[in-house]
Amino acid sequence: MKALPLPVQSLIDAFSRLPGIGPKTAARLAFYLLKDEGDTAQALADALLNLKADTSYCEQCHNITLAGQALCEVCADTRRDEHLICVVEEPSDVIAIERTGIFNGKYHVLLGVLSPIEGIGPEQIKLQSLLERLQKNAVSEVIIATNPTMEGDATALYLQKRIAPLGVSVSRLARGLPVGGDIEYADQNTLQRALAGRQSME
Repeated sequence: MKALPLPVQSLIDAFSRLPGIGPKTAARLAFYLLKDEGDTAQALADALLNLKADTSYCEQCHNITLAGQALCEVCADTRRDEHLICVVEEPSDVIAIERTGIFNGKYHVLLGVLSPIEGIGPEQIKLQSLLERLQKNAVSEVIIATNPTMEGDATALYLQKRIAPLGVSVSRLARGLPVGGDIEYADQNTLQRALAGRQSME
């Protein structure tokens, strides 16, 4: 099979670099855009350019905000509880927690997790700025909401050790069986966490 024209191959290669998209999916996307007679390709190109040009990171919590705005909507909202900070890995985690409608504190986005294998240490995530926030502001509790993965757990443990000396209460999101899930299909780690985090019914 002859090589694809360079513009097509370049687009396939670009799509392949995105998380969750393999070579076959990347090729399907590229050929779809090539065949599409509408303005999908142009709309996608414009959206990608605007993504970088019109967005930035909040100077306080590192969540996504509009370019030119120092603070994101959450940090700028004076009605939010400044004494409560929820630490998450990525901006997408903020969106997930906000959908619950029950958290009224503020956030701190690490923009990653500790992963020695990948060369990601404390200096590569937004840890120092979190410690500085805790030292400057009267924060009463930090909720660590990193993902229940090996890296997320290691990051949570490291954060707890660094935050505890500051006199701030540290908590971790509860983990266990999902609503509607069957115990027989739960993995061992999930069951262990569910048992360890059991609550009284009184």
